[in-house]
Amino acid sequence: MDHRPGLHLAQKQAPNGTGHSFLHVDRASAIRIPGFKMFSGGTIPAGANPGQPTAQTPKQAPRGSGAGAGPETPEVAARPRPSRADHAQTMATQAKRPRVAGPMACGDPDPVAGFLSWCRRVGLELSPKVEVSRQGTVAGYGMVARESVQAGELLFVVPRAAILSPHTCSIGGLLERERGALQSQSGWVPLLLALLHELQAAASHWRPYFALWPELGHLEHPMFCFQEPLEEEEDEKEPNSPIMVPAADILNHLANHNANLEYSADCLRMVATQPIPKGHEIFNTYGQMANWQLIHMYGFVEPYPNNTDDTADIQMVTVREAALQGTKTEAERLLMYERWDFLCKLEMVGEEGAFVIGREEVLTEEELTTTLKVLCMPAEEFREFKDQDGGGDEKRGDGSLTITNIPKLKASWRQLLRNSILLTLQTYATDLKTDKDVLSNKEAYAKLSWREQQALQVRYGQKMILHQLLEMTS
Repeated sequence: MDHRPGLHLAQKQAPNGTGHSFLHVDRASAIRIPGFKMFSGGTIPAGANPGQPTAQTPKQAPRGSGAGAGPETPEVAARPRPSRADHAQTMATQAKRPRVAGPMACGDPDPVAGFLSWCRRVGLELSPKVEVSRQGTVAGYGMVARESVQAGELLFVVPRAAILSPHTCSIGGLLERERGALQSQSGWVPLLLALLHELQAAASHWRPYFALWPELGHLEHPMFCFQEPLEEEEDEKEPNSPIMVPAADILNHLANHNANLEYSADCLRMVATQPIPKGHEIFNTYGQMANWQLIHMYGFVEPYPNNTDDTADIQMVTVREAALQGTKTEAERLLMYERWDFLCKLEMVGEEGAFVIGREEVLTEEELTTTLKVLCMPAEEFREFKDQDGGGDEKRGDGSLTITNIPKLKASWRQLLRNSILLTLQTYATDLKTDKDVLSNKEAYAKLSWREQQALQVRYGQKMILHQLLEMTS
């Protein structure tokens, strides 16, 4: 991706107290700082500029609480990782991503050599099997295997003294004294102040680390950093402060990543999660992100079909619209609104919520299942269901709303879902065939600006998911 050291900020709790760090998208806590542009997320119409902010609000929960909107704001839910089969071939054939202009001037003609010398001074140990390089990476600086690496092998160790945080920076005392005044929902203000101070300090301890960064004025995506996960028994505590992790933030992202960052009391360790052949790039994961989230957070996408975490949204109100189109009388129409209001009461839907469909699963399975059931059930059955406040229905065998089980759904459910998908596809400025023709025509694709190419990749991936779903509802 178009990622450099220091540009990797995001946060997530470690699942099941494993101590492993995966990254999580929290669009609401993204912070704009000078020199960084925020990408708008979600569906990007043909010819749109993905760097242009929109008024859309991120969706924080699948229950349609009014926090998000349709194709524009899919949700990423915790779910099992996809198969890693043929990962080596996939990684080797990734399309190159545009690179940001050269490193920030620090007076070092060889920033990599300067950085490696700094690593030795601070005790940041890199395995002799890896190297920092611009060669053989998908974008800018990355880390490449000099020799074959086996799963479980240690790639590098970052001592806590080398981490840049509000506690380790040269104005740590001041930030601690002003801690109350610097509190924010994101928790990033102290880190950003520490970072801005160190960037302008000629004698900064992290100066060689900054030398690998791109020129700040050329960046086209926001800054994000690591956030150390809490231990399982600390779940009720406030999240840990964000931190900058030299070496770890050099690694580029891939959905089928081959390395992962682990935390311990004394250090942070990057460990291979699968075999890495000699000459192949080492990839971390920035989280299970759809393409709209990748472009929003980091300014790049993974072309279809590489991003196994990609998603498409069906706005909740679109399902309501499809259901209303099926009514024939005013009484049926009023009853449909009553059903919808009841779903809102159950917190299954909202005016700005979205049902999120992945390539292999429905991420909002409970919400979509309940919605289809309530909107499609006979009137008398709905009255009984409503009288029981949505309960007393556990013994009914409505089936699981997985991708593979969609063809087995009740005919009325499939028809409502199909009509909702068709309405969603109508919201795009182009159809699937048009986008596919441009992608398959190298000359036409080359005429697009880089942002238009990224926008095309985002909406093409979404449409492929919707069309896959459409076929299953036939």
